[in-house]
Amino acid sequence: ATYAARAFGVNSGLGLMKAAALAPDAVLLPVDFEQYRRYSRLFKDAVRAIAPLVEDRGIDEIYIDLTELPGAQDDGGRAIGQALKAAVFDVTGLTCSVGITPNKLLSKLCSEFDKPDGLTLLQEDEIAQRIWPLPAKRINGIGPKAAARLEALGIRSIGELAAADPALLLSTFAAHYGAWLHAAAHGRDARPVVTFSEPKSISRETTFERDLHAVRDRAMLTPLLTELCIALAGDLARKGYASRTIGIKLRFDDFRIVTRDLTLPAHTMDARSIRRAAGECLKRVDLTRRLRLLGVRAGALARLADLVNPGASAGLLPSAMKAEERAAAYGLPLFDMPAPRD
Repeated sequence: ATYAARAFGVNSGLGLMKAAALAPDAVLLPVDFEQYRRYSRLFKDAVRAIAPLVEDRGIDEIYIDLTELPGAQDDGGRAIGQALKAAVFDVTGLTCSVGITPNKLLSKLCSEFDKPDGLTLLQEDEIAQRIWPLPAKRINGIGPKAAARLEALGIRSIGELAAADPALLLSTFAAHYGAWLHAAAHGRDARPVVTFSEPKSISRETTFERDLHAVRDRAMLTPLLTELCIALAGDLARKGYASRTIGIKLRFDDFRIVTRDLTLPAHTMDARSIRRAAGECLKRVDLTRRLRLLGVRAGALARLADLVNPGASAGLLPSAMKAEERAAAYGLPLFDMPAPRD
């Protein structure tokens, strides 16, 4: 959602019907993941040309280690921040927001201050003045449930969290999380910038415009599931991985999330095998409630180069085929579920 749309309460993950009700004059544009990936590569390459130590955190987010970069510490990092923003704009035409601080936690927080075109610099001795007045939920890692529990303790701001008795936090939350809350409120974060890591899993999911019925909407769900499996197989092939564990993720109309996994005899990146495994996982779920989200996940990943016999095919069918035709070509059953109880 654009920032103009967000002003109406439209945000990511919101169904189209609800979004249209909140912002009836909004223009809905089709997604273009290939373009998103292209621009993601462009902006990351532009950053790496200036500061090579980059941790990739998604299609539009990165961490940068400026510790050893000559001149980066001058003027608090303002010059390097402006150079990074200018480089990204030159190659993409897009603005970005940058937070330059002593660590990742604070940089994430500060990068949110002046979106979509901000540059925020923060020194450690400014934490009390600039960070503590903010709501505790602004810290990345404090979700709605944790924020509600903190509020029940009378803790609403980051400063109040910093002043809280550590023993209270440890007794209220799990020990590890309670200790993290105390450290985070004081702006402490020792995590390094990790320039490379193997993905633990790769997934594809979709949120429906309306809640779908496992049986009555089977004709819609079947090709959607197949399309997700085909897209996931394509992701595996493009990134050079095969998977031995296939899983599904379902979110129901009551927002309950259910996952199921199936371990395969061997690694695969074949869309047919992924689709069959996803179907087997679905058989182990009570689908009497309507569905809001459907996802497919590939875990237990191995690089194709490390496998003895990785196989030659990603199992993809021509993209010009209709989803129903693809499902038929696979010889797969429909989204086959027991009849729901109303």
